[in-house]
Amino acid sequence: MANLLIIEDDELLRDGLSAQLSQAGHNVTVAADGEAGQSLLEGHRFDGVVLDLGLPKISGMDVLRWVRKRLPALPVLILTARDGTEDRVQGLNAGADDYLTKPFDMAELQARLAALLRRARLPAFGGSLEVANTSARRLRVDATLPQAWLGDESLELTQREWALLSLLVTQAGRVVSREDVLETWAIEPGDSVTGLASNALEVYIHRLRRKLADSGLNIRNVRGLGYMLETTAP
Repeated sequence: MANLLIIEDDELLRDGLSAQLSQAGHNVTVAADGEAGQSLLEGHRFDGVVLDLGLPKISGMDVLRWVRKRLPALPVLILTARDGTEDRVQGLNAGADDYLTKPFDMAELQARLAALLRRARLPAFGGSLEVANTSARRLRVDATLPQAWLGDESLELTQREWALLSLLVTQAGRVVSREDVLETWAIEPGDSVTGLASNALEVYIHRLRRKLADSGLNIRNVRGLGYMLETTAP
């Protein structure tokens, strides 16, 4: 299941897309023009966008360029009646991840969108890392930007807190050593600042534990080895 935003000014098509994608299990939000779509993107987290190019108020191409500056890892699938090669090239060069011309087959759109969402969840492609737990407030960490969420609530993280949390999430259920963290922080284990960084690590662990309170997750101190992100007993 993904949180999707559809930005499309054709009401009939917009409603049809929303119904089909909702039926497929996604949470769908819609916008009828570029201005409304951009406003939603500024205030909410989405896993993917279906974007029409021929939009009122702010063009789809301008929305796409804005997305690539602000949300570089967000998957964007363009829908447009413009079927010329030049238009497709322009859209892809502006940062679209995929391109469908109208009219299109709904099954193909869903397959292409599913492929984009799968790829976006892989760390090598950016996107978000997620930890499964029994809490309704799932933890998601952006793999390319210092951002993370508990459910729909954004976490305020420093660059080091985000780097530490990202490492713990990718190794969830396994021990992460202090040396691993120092490498992530770009501090060589043999440097003279290691002792200071090692002491500071305890402070960052304490901060993250507080921010993960009531999330169903815990950072456990494994004596002599390091730290482990684990789910807590219900």
